[in-house]
Amino acid sequence: MISHKHNSINGIKIIDLHPFYDDRGVLVESYKKRDLLINTDFCQDNIVNSNYSCLRGLHFQSEPFAQSKLITVIKGKIQDVAIDIRESSSTFGHYFSIVLSEDDFKQIFIPKGFAHGFLTLSKTSTVHYKMDNIYKPDHQSGIAFNDEDLNIDWAINHNEIIVSDKDRNNPKFSEIQYFK
Repeated sequence: MISHKHNSINGIKIIDLHPFYDDRGVLVESYKKRDLLINTDFCQDNIVNSNYSCLRGLHFQSEPFAQSKLITVIKGKIQDVAIDIRESSSTFGHYFSIVLSEDDFKQIFIPKGFAHGFLTLSKTSTVHYKMDNIYKPDHQSGIAFNDEDLNIDWAINHNEIIVSDKDRNNPKFSEIQYFK
């Protein structure tokens, strides 16, 4: 199977935030449940700082601890990638990729049933994400970022990408247990 990038995948939402500027600077409402139009109760927030070419992912948690995520870049610029691992989906095995930065005032919502990762494209990045389920290490899994079958078009050469030892040893897409 050769994966393809999709400009839209059912369930993934790009949210345009609306900044308010005045003489003091800018204010952005980064989360207002009634305006988001998704039925998700977030219970955990994470903030991650990363250096240039650091890739975190591609991660997911199995049921009953699968997680939906709302991703916001606070500082810097990232390439955000989500892979559809829902076997019943018409885009199963396909990926979605978007560049997000502190300047574009956009967020991405990724529902349960996706593996997720991001690559820092600026000198440093600060990424904030909300999750609707708690982190459970014994339910976490991952997919190799450089899996040839997924054929993800990363914005940085694979040889320059920095990953943890754990992520470097993630299995291929064909070797994981998928969501039903």
